[in-house]
Amino acid sequence: MRTRHPGRRTILLVAALTTGLVTACGTQPTPTTEPLPATRKAAPTHSAVEEQAARKAALTAYAGYLAASRTASRRGDPHHPELTRFLADPLLTRVRLAIRDAKEHGAMRTGKLVSDPTVTSVSLDGVPATVEIQDCVDASGYRLVYTKTKKVVPGSGGGRHLATATATRYPKDRWLISVAVAHEDQPC
Repeated sequence: MRTRHPGRRTILLVAALTTGLVTACGTQPTPTTEPLPATRKAAPTHSAVEEQAARKAALTAYAGYLAASRTASRRGDPHHPELTRFLADPLLTRVRLAIRDAKEHGAMRTGKLVSDPTVTSVSLDGVPATVEIQDCVDASGYRLVYTKTKKVVPGSGGGRHLATATATRYPKDRWLISVAVAHEDQPC
């Protein structure tokens, strides 16, 4: 009896897409927005209120990033308008490439992604200002499936793992997620 093994196309699809939503990878992104320009700065002048507002805005942007990415992935739409509302380059380009690759290979992500983010650091004195986020992502119910058959792409299952992200402040006090990395080798 002959055992059926995944073909090259399936292996490439899984390799390209298992980086998935949080880690999505690509090269040489095209900037779509620019961080606040560098200016001469005096001693730190931010208050606890400003730091708390930055934390809240960063977590809101992170939740928006996850939701927009899930929606865009489910629809196979790398240009879904909500992506630019919450993501900035280089992450924006990486997520768009992952969604496009999935669509080109006849796949999409479905299911539920559970997130429990916390802020690990706030740097309002840096240019641009940033907030670092750590998350325990549960992707066990979030699957890559073939669009036509809804069957799970072999090897695309997920579990609970650590993820990190950087929220960056842009003009008009707009916070966007610019970097996100899934540390799938680090369970949480």
